[in-house]
Amino acid sequence: MKPVLLLSALAAGALGTAPQRGPEPLLNQIQVIGSHNSYKQAIDPKLFGLLQKADSASMSKIDYEHLTLTEQLDKGLLALEIDVYADTQGGKYAHPKGLDLAPGQPPYDAAGLMKQPGFKVFHIQDLDYRSNAPTFKLALQELKKWSAAHPTHHPVFITMNAKSEALKRPGFTVPEPFTPAVFDALDKEILDNLGANKVITPDQVRGQYPTLESAVLHYNWPTLRAAQGKFVFVLDELGEKRAAYIQGHSSLKGRVLFADAEPGTPEAAIHILNNAKQDQATIKALVVKGYIIRTRADSDTQEARRNDKSSFVAAEQSGAQIISTDYYIPSTHFKSPYTISFAGDTYFRPNPVNAGSSAAASIK
Repeated sequence: MKPVLLLSALAAGALGTAPQRGPEPLLNQIQVIGSHNSYKQAIDPKLFGLLQKADSASMSKIDYEHLTLTEQLDKGLLALEIDVYADTQGGKYAHPKGLDLAPGQPPYDAAGLMKQPGFKVFHIQDLDYRSNAPTFKLALQELKKWSAAHPTHHPVFITMNAKSEALKRPGFTVPEPFTPAVFDALDKEILDNLGANKVITPDQVRGQYPTLESAVLHYNWPTLRAAQGKFVFVLDELGEKRAAYIQGHSSLKGRVLFADAEPGTPEAAIHILNNAKQDQATIKALVVKGYIIRTRADSDTQEARRNDKSSFVAAEQSGAQIISTDYYIPSTHFKSPYTISFAGDTYFRPNPVNAGSSAAASIK
């Protein structure tokens, strides 16, 4: 960065306004809406009814489903969430216990995909296991096919959970842990099935800066034009799993995914703050500094059931670049008019906090 531009960026950050980088908008100067647990199919009614009798409150929180990944992207969503379970040997999730709990359900995995080694995609082992993309390989290939058909599409953010939590119920499947080696395999699966040329990586953002965070604080994100046709992957994990992904990769050097890293750490670039109403001021301050923030418009079906858009309004105003919802279309599971979109039924717009007039005029 040239000295004059660096000084202006630092001064802008100190004054609480985003530094201007000319008319070409950057990746962090947009705001998009996407879906949560984007792969999820509904739990079969027979099993859902049984589980609901045992715990109606918990089941109400997962009583939703989504269109296919392709249909969501065709609709204009630009953020997806994909949960992955490690399955090194294959077959670990081929026969969920829920099939036996409620006999008479439709066939599961008729093609035998769950018997193959590789990462699997579903919500909760043994209970909420039906998925529009049962393997991560298939999900990536679907994204690649859609991207090839829309080569100038806006960048798509993919938030990922590395699922390894046990349910602590007798006879239920205990997931594999995510070790650094398993995360290596996850990176490889993305590159093998989507292609390195389709991914914006931490290395590309860091460039010549000493750390990823220093690059972000200097607005070294790619331009929106340079990000066309590409995907940004984000690991939504903290604690041991985040540490395992970063281990041996300071500033995420050589990694494919960004991490949900705390501001003030070398890996900080994309951060997740899901309570937009509570964290609105914090989100706005981080967006101005250069970070990309993901937040939620709704969770656990609660806002949709109340037709309460206050969290979405807070998310919009915060400038969080990624806003997640389960309701880009109305629920088919209960009556509510609740849906989420920007004005004009769109899911993409200039960022209201940091885009600036010149950049905003270039974002379409």
